[in-house]
Amino acid sequence: MIKFDDVKLPLGVLVMSGLFGCSTAEEVIAQEYEEPSIDMEVVEQIKEEGIENSNVMDYAGWLTDVYGPRLTNSEQMRRANHYTKEVFEELGLENVHLHEWGPFGRGWDLDRFAMHAYTEHTYFPVTAFPKAWSPGYDEPVRGEVIYLSPDDEETYREYEGQLGDKFVMVQEPADPQFHFDPLTSRFDDSQLLNLANAGPDRMPEEGTGGTRSQDDSQYRFAKFLQEEEPLAVLDQSYRGKFGQIAISGASLPSDPELGWMDRPRPHQPDAEDPVPQVSLTQDHYGRLFRLIEKGVEVELEMELEARYQTDDLMGYNTVAEIPGTDPEVGDEIVLIGAHLDSWHSGTGATDNAAGSAVMMEVMRILSETGIEPRRTIRIALWDGEEQGLHGSREYVQEFVADQNEDGIVPLEEYEKLSAYYNHDNGTGQIRGINLQENEQLRDYFRTWFQPFHDWDAATVSYRNTGATDHVPFDAVGIPGFQFIQDPIEYFTKTHHSNMDVFERLKKKDLKRNSVMIASIVYHTAQLDHLLPRKNDVELAD
Repeated sequence: MIKFDDVKLPLGVLVMSGLFGCSTAEEVIAQEYEEPSIDMEVVEQIKEEGIENSNVMDYAGWLTDVYGPRLTNSEQMRRANHYTKEVFEELGLENVHLHEWGPFGRGWDLDRFAMHAYTEHTYFPVTAFPKAWSPGYDEPVRGEVIYLSPDDEETYREYEGQLGDKFVMVQEPADPQFHFDPLTSRFDDSQLLNLANAGPDRMPEEGTGGTRSQDDSQYRFAKFLQEEEPLAVLDQSYRGKFGQIAISGASLPSDPELGWMDRPRPHQPDAEDPVPQVSLTQDHYGRLFRLIEKGVEVELEMELEARYQTDDLMGYNTVAEIPGTDPEVGDEIVLIGAHLDSWHSGTGATDNAAGSAVMMEVMRILSETGIEPRRTIRIALWDGEEQGLHGSREYVQEFVADQNEDGIVPLEEYEKLSAYYNHDNGTGQIRGINLQENEQLRDYFRTWFQPFHDWDAATVSYRNTGATDHVPFDAVGIPGFQFIQDPIEYFTKTHHSNMDVFERLKKKDLKRNSVMIASIVYHTAQLDHLLPRKNDVELAD
């Protein structure tokens, strides 16, 4: 049987003579998709509303300063769910609800944390954050700091039964970092050209993991510490520029034989409590290490008050929509989204209050301008992205499609969902879009970005990008997209760090992003057809 990827199709034409039983030119033409177009009158309405009357920073302020951080299943995440639901209700959106999924597991709330260092000669406060799901203490704890190497099993075994009153450092200090490149940047013309010219032969290669022997030794060390129960395990932030602490969740010993999805997580309902785990700034970690190396005894005092939430183990996505007005296609859906959850050292501003606020603003713009889309435009603010795309993945499995060894099993929304658009790469301005290797869509996005060329937003890349909530949709064949955004400070400063706060949001960029997405979503909803899907999707019998 001939496959679409065996032939070169003209852009915008998806059916050729002989396919799907077509045998005449008239039948072929009848099944061709119309050329994409732009309604400039609507674009100007969207621009005026989104630039002159923007509410994006107000939404972002509530999500960060008031309801941040928003760790999955924490009290703040619940408050953020209800805040976004109330905003959608006030906008007059329909089908506003919290979509329950899960169970995810127990929540974790940090009530108090402080760390102090003492030597014979001096005192200094330590800048640090506990990792999520670390258990707390009823009162401050104090103990000696020691260093143990994961690679020196003979030495650390000598401490068996002696770690209950100690803080254990488990890494050598990182080399000092000196920065000659800017922390903040935008894509330049050559970078955008490389993205635009990307093809299958230019996709980045996957990295490699550690060796099996390294995995085994790390597992034995982690298991030893879990059994010995020191006061806390200390490491240094994996990114340490200018006092950053980049942090995620505590870990449990994981047998290397287990696949990534099967490894134990401390949030799981039946998981044991991990040893308390704390990340320090690289400079404070280095100072403690050097003091110990010099034979100076160091004691730490730590206040760590934290609570597990076990009353409700479910996760919740906030969902709302603008109903479609076309009797023939009004029940079809254009879905937009961003993840609402965050990590806990900052207030979750660029990751991902920015994306959530932009998508909320998209719905406000479309609602306030009175634009009546042919298809339903739905928003979902996802929960549990940071721990594994849980909210979006479970939405797909419940409503869109499941997967088994025979292929994709379509569910009720599979033939109704035209596209999913995601915003989750920080505060930077959108410069274009990644096609997820669906070349059939290039003309659509080239056309839809035309009104924004004066904002330097025009790049359409073949590239397949991952690691956020469009992935579950793309995996089952739904056109799912992550926009190309200027990096600004995302991976150099704010991502998962204590510097991910409201002050790192760029108002002009977020306003423009809201406008561009609103326009693209509107034009997707106005097509005579669903967006073309990839040609290699295999449906189960």
